[in-house]
This record gives sequence, C-alpha cells and structure tokens, in this order.
Amino acid sequence: MTDRLVSRAGWRLLTEELSRRRRGLTILAGWSVVESLPALLSGLAVAAALDQGFLAGHPLVGLGWLGLLGLAMVVQALATRNTFPWLADMVEPIRDVLVRKVVAGALRRATQEGRSGDGSVVARLSGQTETVRNLVAALLRTLRPTVASLIAALAGLIALAPVVAAIAAPLIAVSLGLFAWLTRALAVRQRELILAGERMAREATGVIEGLRDVVACGAAPTAHDAVERAVMAEARAGIAMARTSSARGLIMAVGGVVPLILVLLLAPWLIASGRLTSGELVGAATYLAGSLDPALRSLTGTVASWCRQLGVLLHRIAETSTLPDVPARRGHARPDAGDLRVTGLTFGYGPQVEPVIDDLTLSIAAGEHLAIVGASGIGKSTLAALLAGLTRPQYGTVRLGGVDVNEIDEAHLRRSVALVPQEAYVFTASLRDNLTYLRPEAKDADLDLTVTALGMWPLVNRLGGYDAPLGIGGPVLSAGERQLIALGRVYLSAASVLVLDEATCHLDPGAEARAEEALAATGRTLVVIAHRISSAGRAQRILLLDGNRAQAGTHRELLAASSVYAALVGHWQAP
Repeated sequence: MTDRLVSRAGWRLLTEELSRRRRGLTILAGWSVVESLPALLSGLAVAAALDQGFLAGHPLVGLGWLGLLGLAMVVQALATRNTFPWLADMVEPIRDVLVRKVVAGALRRATQEGRSGDGSVVARLSGQTETVRNLVAALLRTLRPTVASLIAALAGLIALAPVVAAIAAPLIAVSLGLFAWLTRALAVRQRELILAGERMAREATGVIEGLRDVVACGAAPTAHDAVERAVMAEARAGIAMARTSSARGLIMAVGGVVPLILVLLLAPWLIASGRLTSGELVGAATYLAGSLDPALRSLTGTVASWCRQLGVLLHRIAETSTLPDVPARRGHARPDAGDLRVTGLTFGYGPQVEPVIDDLTLSIAAGEHLAIVGASGIGKSTLAALLAGLTRPQYGTVRLGGVDVNEIDEAHLRRSVALVPQEAYVFTASLRDNLTYLRPEAKDADLDLTVTALGMWPLVNRLGGYDAPLGIGGPVLSAGERQLIALGRVYLSAASVLVLDEATCHLDPGAEARAEEALAATGRTLVVIAHRISSAGRAQRILLLDGNRAQAGTHRELLAASSVYAALVGHWQAP
C-alpha cells in the first residue's frame, strides 16, 4: 500500500466517524458564523466610530459604534460556550474507534504474520490515539472560528477599503503558498519523530520483557547501548523537527506583518489622495492587525501544525492497522495422516532481519514423540506455529501427510493439528463444554477416560463435576489447572498431530510426565516444546535449535555431539 493510499485511509478513519454526526457539524458551522461577527464588524465599527463620531465631534455616536462591537463580542462568547456540548458529542467516541482499530490491527498482525511483543502498539494505544482525540477536539474548537474570522475579516476589509484589500490579498496568498510548500517537509519530520518514538518503545519493551535473560547472559551493556541509540535517535528527530519549524515564523510574517507595514507607509498618500479617510485607514489597520494577522498566524501556525500532526498520526495508525487480506486457502485436500515433513523452512520477523528459522529440513513420522529444545527466544514457539500452519513461512514448506498445509482445507487442518500454547484459555462455560470443545459429540465415558489418563479427577471433584461453570463468575483456577483443562481438550479431540508449546510448564514434574505419557500413548504425533530436561528425556527424538543451526537426535546422541545441548542440560540440572 503506497503512502498516499495509507494517508487517505488514515483520514478516512476520521471522516467516516465524523460523517456519522452531520447534525452536530452543521450546528457547529452555524455557531462559527455567529462567532465571526466581531471579525466582520471590527474594522467597520472602528471606522464609523472615528469618521462619524469622535472626529466629527459626536462622541456618543462613536461610543455607540464601539458598543455595537462590544455586543458582538458578547454574542461571540455565548456562541463559543454553546459549541462545547456538540464538540464533546463528536470527539469522545473517536478515541474508542481508533483503539479498536489499533488492537484489531495488532491481533491481525500477530495471527497473519506471526508477530508478537510489538512495543510500538503500546505507543499507539497510550499516546497516539489520545493525541488524535485531543487534536481533533482542538481543531474543531479552533479551526472553525479561525477560518470563519479570516473570511469575515477579508469581506469586511473589501467592503471598507478595497485598495488595502488589493495590497493585502496577494501577500496573504503568497504566505499560504509558501507554507503549503513547507508543510510537506514538516510532515516528513513529524513522521520521522513518531517512528523514532515507536522504535524507542519497541527497544525498551524488548529489554524490559527480557530483563532476566539480559542479566543472565551478561548483555546489560549491549541492551543499554540499544536503548540509548533509540533514545538519541528520537532526540535527533525532535531537533530536526524544531529546525524545520523555525522557518514558519518568517513565512507567516509575509502575510501578516508586511501588509500592515505597507499600508502604514502608504497612509499619507492614501489619505491625501482621498482614497481613504482617517477612520477607514484605522479600520483597515484594525482588520489587518486585529483579525487577519491573528487568523493567519493561527491558520498557518497552530492549526496547520495540529493538522500535520493529526495527518501523520492517522497515517501511522492506518499503516499499522490496515493489512492486505490474506488470501483464503485455495486447496481442499484432506489428508488423513499424522506425519510432518519440513523442507527448507525459513521465517524471519521482517524482510531485513536475520531469520529465526533458517532453511530447516525435518521429518516427523506419524506417531513419533519429538521434543524441541533451545535457548529462550531461539524460535521454538515460532516453529510450533509454523508446524501448526498458523504462521506462513517466507520460504520452504510444511507438509502434513505429503500435502502442503497451505493446500489443506482450513477446517480440516484445524481438526488435524492442535496447538496448545503456554497460557491455556478456559471458556466461560461448563467444564464439559471446555473439554468437548473440539469434539462436541463426546460422551461421559469418553470424558472419564480422558480425566483418568491425565490425572484430572482431583480437579473435577473440586469443581463439582463436568457441569461446573468455569470462566467469568466461576471458581478461580490456577495456571496449572487451566493447562490440565486445555490438555484434556486436545486429548479428547480427533487431532492426529499435537503440538505443545510449553503447555505443561505450570504443572509439577509428576503431572507433566503423566500428561505427556498419556498423550504419547494415544499413538498420535506429539511435538513438545520442552520446559524441563525430563520432558526432553521422554521423547523418542530431540530437535535442538541453535541460532541458524538445528540438530536432531536422541538425548545420548546430542550429549555426545553438541556442546550447546550439553550446556543446556547442565543448566536444567543445576540446583
């Protein structure tokens, strides 16, 4: 998706939400006209107060014109007061809409691209969406009266002193044109600043989440340097933004200050030639200094800066929340087998980063019990998601029963391969519904066999039977009890391949051994991300992930052939 399309998509997020509140926008536009009355009348009232009042010897007439201008200001204040309820009605829902977009985009990336732990999501949720809400509120509160005042002041100036309008209008147009040219550079700087902030959040989040590993590996200096580089990059982006913004003052002076100076320089000639009266000259200067210059400064300064920030933020939110639709699986194959064949499997979290899984080739026979081991963050969970067909590899294939998983019917694949994650999910339903979720037709006898095999009777009895309610409002379950329920769910299922991604880490060693042995005894293919050395020892074969290298063999074979595996086993066995 090009930047232009993404930018349009970003603004569409906002305009679609605002378009649902046309009545509020119409009412706000009406109040804007009322708020612009002082800008329209200021120069005319001052000119009449001088020419018809004070200079003509009629001070009461002059005070009357000024009183009319004061009344217009009172009406403006009342109109401004009445806009706030309508502003709140339109602005408050915008943040909720954007939060839903950001969360939905993060979930789609996690499921479609295998991404997780993106610290920039925190920046978008906590900072960017709130900033968008505040900017929209500020723009609706400021842009309406600013534009209305600019138009009203120009109209008043043309009606009062066309010759002054002829001097000021071209300079105002030049100022706006120069600022439009500068805005593109400012938008680039703003985007760089936002991306730098996201990179800093991502680096800091990664270090904080992996702090234990950082300390254990003695990588504190490296982590410090990485975070410091991200912080300094954000600081440099902020300085570049400030330098580019400094040109704005000069551009605004072209349309705001220069016309007033020219009019004052030409004042003797304008009055002597009869083109302006003294009152009209002062009224024209009032329009220039009191209405046009402030409106222009607000429009090209504060308002334009807000619009630019809003556009960049919406661009970024749309960029990270809008993903191309993943094409549906075209195949309709339904292989009835439990063997897996991995060929040239490669996957990395981004095109420019080192692959987590690099050119892996592996065969897992039907009914085999394989354990996957390796250091934290080495790619074990990524490989589990690839084997289950939840993540698409960049290169290579995963075949189930000789068929590429991308060519297998989606529903059939989900029934054939069951992935149990570390954090087990329990539905708000009965224990029976939770256990039979993947096999709704299961009978009580099937449940009894499952509970007996996994040693779940103490849990079932504590809960009060299969019809005990779980989830929201139900009894509190420990992490280990949740894992037992998830394991019972896949034990009862018809899946031919079971992938356990540290799915027994919250169980004690005895319960873990019983669960793994029960699952292996079913004759189905069992792939276990090992959490303990005892778990790896129960497997028929072990796959060691070591950076871009992978070794497979039995426990004894790997102890003899791999110093990395020997060190890992020593770490596991250490007191």
